[in-house]
Amino acid sequence: MTDKISEANFARDQEKSFTGTTAIGMHALKPIMSLQVSMLRMWADNIERFAGNYEKGFEETASAVEEQSDKERAA
Repeated sequence: MTDKISEANFARDQEKSFTGTTAIGMHALKPIMSLQVSMLRMWADNIERFAGNYEKGFEETASAVEEQSDKERAA
């Protein structure tokens, strides 16, 4: 009977230790995850800005080419 009680206490102590270790690990990971999320947001903003600049440049180039071809046809 005492063996079962001591085994139960040992298992409970191990579970508390594991739970405590997990909580410490999760608290340590929170700032790292926040940093990674911030970096991903910055990366996504830069990609959106690049895409907008690319699209704007493409439209300007296309309109310049159209104007030049219109001038060539008129001449």
